[in-house]
Amino acid sequence: MRALLDTHVFLWWILDDPRLSPAARDAIGDPANTIFFSAVSAWELAIKVGLGRLTLVDDLAVFVRDQLRQNRFTVLPLTLDHALRVQDLPDVHHDPFDRALVAQAQVDQLTLITRDANIRRYPVRVLW
Repeated sequence: MRALLDTHVFLWWILDDPRLSPAARDAIGDPANTIFFSAVSAWELAIKVGLGRLTLVDDLAVFVRDQLRQNRFTVLPLTLDHALRVQDLPDVHHDPFDRALVAQAQVDQLTLITRDANIRRYPVRVLW
């Protein structure tokens, strides 16, 4: 499986949060799967840290890079095709980060690992 993490799933995996579903935990932990972390999620985390809505022990850049390396996650950049696909999405979700993640999952044919019920309303494979 090739899967893309929603931002909250990335944090819940790192923090071993019990809200992470068993199916998500199994998929992320399976070494046969390729797990992607989007640059969009890094952008979202940077905004939350900057606004004081998220506090980390380490510097955000150090934290994210360390976690990507430790967990062998692959960085997924935001490409022009991803950005343009957002225009084609139905007006289901107003969060620009989530819309970008959906577009990335569609363009790259990835399963999006998310708890967000609104994302399930898009034509995208979701695992939870």
